[in-house]
Amino acid sequence: MQKSETKLTPPHQRMSRLRQIFQHGDLTWQTLIILMSVLVLATMFAIGWMLWHESSVGRTTFGWSFINPFGDNTWDPVGNHFNSWPMIYGTLITSLVAIILALPLGLGVAIFLAELCPHWLRTPLGLMVELLAAIPSVVYGLWGIFIFLPVIVTPIGTFLGNSLGVIPGFSTFFAGPIPVSGASRLAAGLVLTIMIVPTVAAVSRDVFLAIPGSQREASLAMGATQWETISRVLIPYGLSGILGAVILGLGRALGETMAVTMVVGNSPKIAASLFAPGYSIAAVIANEFTEATGDLYLQSLVYLGLVLFLLTFLLNGMARLLILATTQKGSKVAA
Repeated sequence: MQKSETKLTPPHQRMSRLRQIFQHGDLTWQTLIILMSVLVLATMFAIGWMLWHESSVGRTTFGWSFINPFGDNTWDPVGNHFNSWPMIYGTLITSLVAIILALPLGLGVAIFLAELCPHWLRTPLGLMVELLAAIPSVVYGLWGIFIFLPVIVTPIGTFLGNSLGVIPGFSTFFAGPIPVSGASRLAAGLVLTIMIVPTVAAVSRDVFLAIPGSQREASLAMGATQWETISRVLIPYGLSGILGAVILGLGRALGETMAVTMVVGNSPKIAASLFAPGYSIAAVIANEFTEATGDLYLQSLVYLGLVLFLLTFLLNGMARLLILATTQKGSKVAA
């Protein structure tokens, strides 16, 4: 019986292998990417755990009644009674108005920049669109208070009230005169529209520029006009990317704080009319967190942050499912 001999790798071979690993960098970069991905997940879980832990008193006191739309929908810090539905409603309404208006505007800007714009104008105009996305929200809020509300929102509100407000079915959403100040859910939705249009436009433009030129050439060669090429070929081809841009815009609209706080009116009451003042989750946290006295009040605000955290996850998850369904449908059509 011969004993098996253990073969040791010479030191120069081990050094050569290490040198190859660090020289080419594949294993190093894979490790860094995995670590960064784990760090992102850990950060999300840490935020969720903090919100869950720090809202224990609010969750124990109110439970599911905190988000019950059919209960006593009042936010009363003096009486220590808190229901978040007025803020949830305000957040959803203003974000919905913003995304409905921003999608056609942003998509139109993206189509012009990618397909119709002259080359000499494409770069400076694209730069201006991206700069709009970088403007701080408080600047939008100040502009909204002094310029946008009196000059644009109030006339638009008056026009909508006089035209759509008298049509059955629309009268509920455009009932009553808009406040003299212009602060309302309509104002918040319009300001959010301006804020998220650059995001939708910039991402959608990159989607159109990434579409192979062969798609355009094949469509034009078959006799399609430029508009038919855009509407029937390019938009369906890049639909998943366009929906991704909508998700990014919706995420910003849901969590926007300062601009909404300055123009929404800050009234924790539920009203169907867009002309009525409202509140959003981010706005009430920004306004009242530093003034919160007592554990119940403070942890109710943290509980409100947890609701916004979960609401964002829910809406983004639904949007991702929509993208998946759209992609699968497109694949079946292509097949």
